[in-house]
Amino acid sequence: MKKLLVFTGLLTVLLAPGCKKEYLETAPTNQVAFEDVFSSTTNANAVINGIYAYMFTRTTATTSNAQGKPGVAGILLGIDFMGEDLHQANLTWFTNTGEGTYVAARTDSHASNLYYYRTFYRIINNANYVLENIDAAQGLDADKNRIKAEAYTLRAYAYSYLVQFYGTRYDATAKPNKQLAVPLVLTVADVAKPRVSVEEIYTQIVSDLDKAIALNLTTKVNKTHADVWVSKGLRARVALTMQDYPNAIKYAKEVIDGGKYPLMSQSDYQTGFNNNSLSEFMWCAMPTTEQGDTFGSFYAQIAYNANTSYMRGTPKMINSALYKQISATDVRKKMWEPIPTPTNFPLPTTSFKRVGYMSRKFSVKTVGDPSLGDVPWMRSAEMHLILAEAYARSNQDALAQTALFALVSKRDLSAVKSTKTGSNLIDEIMMHRRVELWGEGFRYLDLKRLNQGLDRTTVPNFVPNSVNNVMQIPAGDPRFLFLIPRDEINANPNIGPQNP
Repeated sequence: MKKLLVFTGLLTVLLAPGCKKEYLETAPTNQVAFEDVFSSTTNANAVINGIYAYMFTRTTATTSNAQGKPGVAGILLGIDFMGEDLHQANLTWFTNTGEGTYVAARTDSHASNLYYYRTFYRIINNANYVLENIDAAQGLDADKNRIKAEAYTLRAYAYSYLVQFYGTRYDATAKPNKQLAVPLVLTVADVAKPRVSVEEIYTQIVSDLDKAIALNLTTKVNKTHADVWVSKGLRARVALTMQDYPNAIKYAKEVIDGGKYPLMSQSDYQTGFNNNSLSEFMWCAMPTTEQGDTFGSFYAQIAYNANTSYMRGTPKMINSALYKQISATDVRKKMWEPIPTPTNFPLPTTSFKRVGYMSRKFSVKTVGDPSLGDVPWMRSAEMHLILAEAYARSNQDALAQTALFALVSKRDLSAVKSTKTGSNLIDEIMMHRRVELWGEGFRYLDLKRLNQGLDRTTVPNFVPNSVNNVMQIPAGDPRFLFLIPRDEINANPNIGPQNP
């Protein structure tokens, strides 16, 4: 029987950290000599590096037919189009029959749906290879532990998205969450596995992250790699999703108190969110020009100055009602322009279009390269927001006010600590979360985890035709649930029932 999607082969890479060019190959396991790949920790490390490279490699005819999917960044951009805060004036692949209309999520044969599923299972599959074989490799125990910590973190990261896409929301008041999610693949021998419950997937995610944290990986080659702070950040993120507020507080606070990734200065905040050297970037993609997809990269699709036909004609906008809630003295107010002109919003050429409330948050990293930039997967600002929200949702208003002020006071030098309480304080925290994490892949996931509906009719500048008039989706609607890809159903006789 042909191996199903979740077992798509071993990623082998010939690279050294910091090399300009990396050679990524996907090959069936029967074409890889395991005695070579896992003969040493040095070789096993190449597999880990290969997973990271895959996470920001461009799509090609051999890896995907999905348009505009530069690895994980393309997925994060896609799901932000499923919200109401990031939008554009015209129909494109994201908003015609793609993510913005929820067509991709609800079409089992859609290329984007398949890309989401396959991307994260490839990460899982290759992390499994590492975890099964690393103990037998020649090398120092410290190196083995480092590789294990990274593999556990990567596997947990991948499952954290799969369970949110293909399972219904986690409900802490309905434990155990028996609703079906995705297959739980933990060994390379797992073939044709059935779907398991949402509860089982989250239990495994927590277990993997706890193991990674216990290994205490405090150093890393560069910010493409996970360390203990990334593992703790994911643990906080997952706890928030599970409404496990004590652990969300614990791990977010540990990251903040660790002090390794301090919040950016206001001047750094305005440099384009494109450089791994920014202090609060905890984890990010760092593609080279050779690895990028010139016209399909993340920055080619969201950077205001990316010289691509897509960005020249389709700038990205913020929800104008959300924008108006930002304080006039907040540096984030400068990330979007309500009435752009050639004077207040210069652009590379006259062929670039200007629209109201267009974004300047993201810019290309190198002048003349329409696509290059280091894409944030996790920033320490998120930890402050998790901490504030978890305090507020566990009725610790004073601590929530202090946690929120720690972030807002860096963004707005004239800010005063909030005195709001209860639901009003939660609303204020969520407003800051929506502003701070705009364009980084959070809004759809927040709507789903909080069991809130999508309402674009409350966005004064939203263009209904840009999403084929899909303007409202009620909370709990089946459209928030991705269908299992048809290719997986066809390949796996044990997959079980399709999502409703």
